[in-house]
Amino acid sequence: MPASFKVRTVPLDGGDGTLEEVLDPDFGESAIGRVAPVDSGLWWIILLRAYGKITGDYALQERVDVQTGIRLILNLCLTDGFDMFPSLLVTDGSCMIDRRMGIHGHPLEIQSLFYSALRCSREMLIVNDGTKNLVAAINNRLSALSFHVREYYWVDMKKINEIYRYKTEEYSADAINKFNIYPDQIPSWLVDWIPNEGGYLIGNLEPGHMDFRFFTLGNLWAIVSSLGTARQNEGILNLIEAKWDDLVAHMPLKICYPALEYEEWRIITGGDPKNTPWSYHNGGSWPTLLWQFTLACIKMGRPELAQKAVAMAEKRLSVDQWPEYYDTQSGRFIGKQSRLHQTWTIAGYLTSKMLLENPAKASLLFWEEDYELLENCVCALSKTGRKKCLRFAARSQICV
Repeated sequence: MPASFKVRTVPLDGGDGTLEEVLDPDFGESAIGRVAPVDSGLWWIILLRAYGKITGDYALQERVDVQTGIRLILNLCLTDGFDMFPSLLVTDGSCMIDRRMGIHGHPLEIQSLFYSALRCSREMLIVNDGTKNLVAAINNRLSALSFHVREYYWVDMKKINEIYRYKTEEYSADAINKFNIYPDQIPSWLVDWIPNEGGYLIGNLEPGHMDFRFFTLGNLWAIVSSLGTARQNEGILNLIEAKWDDLVAHMPLKICYPALEYEEWRIITGGDPKNTPWSYHNGGSWPTLLWQFTLACIKMGRPELAQKAVAMAEKRLSVDQWPEYYDTQSGRFIGKQSRLHQTWTIAGYLTSKMLLENPAKASLLFWEEDYELLENCVCALSKTGRKKCLRFAARSQICV
């Protein structure tokens, strides 16, 4: 699915001077870094479902070409490879963070959108002989992905204490430290930053590596899609509230926290002058995240948090001419290279206002826990490698 389109004017055949506009899609061949977008196809599925829910027009998603589009995206995402995890393996720069930021592997943002797109597809796919195997694959992946993210991406004070005492080099099916994480990876900023109440889903997980940065979009969409448990979802909002000055400050919301600085910034971003500390994707503030924060707050019965963020944003957005992003640790400056009159900045604000005025509409856009997934979980990292993970009794209150 293209990340963007450019409008090009070309002459019609016939030579009478008549012109027409055509769309040139960008599949990554024109992108900075030449990286194909992974998230655009997932967003297409999510928004297709949202359109049907809100308008009641389901004819669009039932069209043959649209059904074909859903299947093509899913077949690409569900293709077997050498990866052992149920999470989606992608390269750096493949999502909203479309420049080098050290998120290659299994970034949380993609996993949250992937999970949401799978749930959407299961609702929209017309089941027949040609799609029944695809629907079965969706159910299996939903179940395994849910367990994987809840179990291994979640950190709070209790989990960090466990990681701090991890044994390493455990070669066995009974290993506690399944990914061979070295405790020295726990960053110094995290020790004093994480509150006693609350937690979050880490930014990335790979063999021997945990990215402990807080990525906002992935955490918010984990709440919206019920990728996290009810307790985890509540914990994420508790953390945002406790760390309001860091994650919201003067302009909602930080795309990630903390920013990469000094030598770490130079090595991981390649010295990217746009991703300087607390700018753009490196800890910049993005108003477009406001609507997703609002949706997550309404789902969890915390609309007052969203109202506080919206009230803060609307004091500046129109005055500042609707910038794409804001700079500095507190989000006080308009981004150095920020484009103005950005559609997604305006849409994020308007959607937030409309959702707060009509919370019933929000319920059409988020998902509740799917208990059937919990009952049928197939955990690829269990002791036998193929054993079902019996989580039926725990339901959505699994303590991980």
